[in-house]
Amino acid sequence: MTPIKLRPDLNAVAALVPMGARALDLGCGDGALLEYLKLVKGVQGRGIERSEAGVLACVRRGLSVRQGNLQEGLADYPDKNFDVVILSQTIQYLNDPAMILGEMLRVGRLAVVSFPNWGYWRSRLQLLAGGRVPPAPDYPQAWHDSPRRQAFTTADFLDFCREHDIVIRQAIYLSGERRVAIVPNLAARTAVFALERS
Repeated sequence: MTPIKLRPDLNAVAALVPMGARALDLGCGDGALLEYLKLVKGVQGRGIERSEAGVLACVRRGLSVRQGNLQEGLADYPDKNFDVVILSQTIQYLNDPAMILGEMLRVGRLAVVSFPNWGYWRSRLQLLAGGRVPPAPDYPQAWHDSPRRQAFTTADFLDFCREHDIVIRQAIYLSGERRVAIVPNLAARTAVFALERS
């Protein structure tokens, strides 16, 4: 079997998911992460994806995915129905991230969230030099493209978690494939957090 190649942030997300876990992937895209978790870690996975193209790609991979909008919440799922709920590279597009994270921590024992860090030094330099908000590190998109994104940093996210009584169980900071340990808000392009309810 050919090994599945994942983006560095998805590798970090996968590392946080226990073997054989029940997982829900929100905004699962083409299902690459779910497929990896299923084949490599024996995960019982489900996904929710907004785009029809993403849902079709998941179905072609043999994955259990439903089409839906995350803003409508996860009311169909009972409390602690999943071991892990994943939100990868999606939180910056949500109108109500507090509600979604609250629902993730209700239906799952652990929430794993990844996002681009606009505090990355190259983003700051571009803003300083050009006077314009740069595209997200590694995920270029113009500010006016749909869906609209909210720029925030890892420091902003840490503040958010404190304000909402969310416990950070683990934080992984990345610059490409390399893990960042020193001044992550400045040196990391991407952040991955494992979260629990306090």
